[in-house]
Amino acid sequence: MKILIVLTSQSTMGDGGEKTGFWTEEFTTPYYIMVDSGAEITLASPKGGQPPVDPKSELEDAQTHTTHRFYKDVEAVDQMAHTVLLSSVDPADFDAVFYPGGHGPLWDLANDKDSIHLIETFYQQHKPIAFVCHAPAALVHAKNAAGEPLVKGKHLTSFSNTEEEAVHLTDVVPFLLEDELKKNGAFYSKGNDWASYVKHDGLLITGQNPASSEAVAKLLMHVLTEEKTI
Repeated sequence: MKILIVLTSQSTMGDGGEKTGFWTEEFTTPYYIMVDSGAEITLASPKGGQPPVDPKSELEDAQTHTTHRFYKDVEAVDQMAHTVLLSSVDPADFDAVFYPGGHGPLWDLANDKDSIHLIETFYQQHKPIAFVCHAPAALVHAKNAAGEPLVKGKHLTSFSNTEEEAVHLTDVVPFLLEDELKKNGAFYSKGNDWASYVKHDGLLITGQNPASSEAVAKLLMHVLTEEKTI
């Protein structure tokens, strides 16, 4: 079982200078769920190499057992330091793709042509695509075979407007992800702020926030395992 994980290369929030990147726990928890299930993982990013880490996700109150495990995992840390260029990835080589969040994807993955093509190809190849928190931003310009927004008519979730408000970034982000998904015809829903909430619609699996990363990864592995037994 081969899974691609796509990480942001965006290190700042626009021109404001505030640092961003991927959210550590949203990577580490799914990563170890996948690895411990026997999956072979490839890490990719638009620029390749070491993706930027959101510094807030490295603060003590954001740590979990999986982040601590990662910091001690020399092999995983080295793999993260050498992500492959997203433009070099062939979707045919993988069974699924997973996108961790952090605010970075709002700036780069939302508009990255290689990422958009990758998602569209995975969808056409009937392979599951999973996202957590801000990562569904990578869906906003993806199209289906009919040329319509890929999210149109799909039941999805993502980081919510109220959660964005709570972290005081409503006026900093390039768009509010909840609003953008709705604008593209998605049936958006959310749970309580900061609580785990996941939606599964066909090939798309989405989680609302960092607390949802474990459930998203477990659901993705369940879907993949079911497919292997059919």
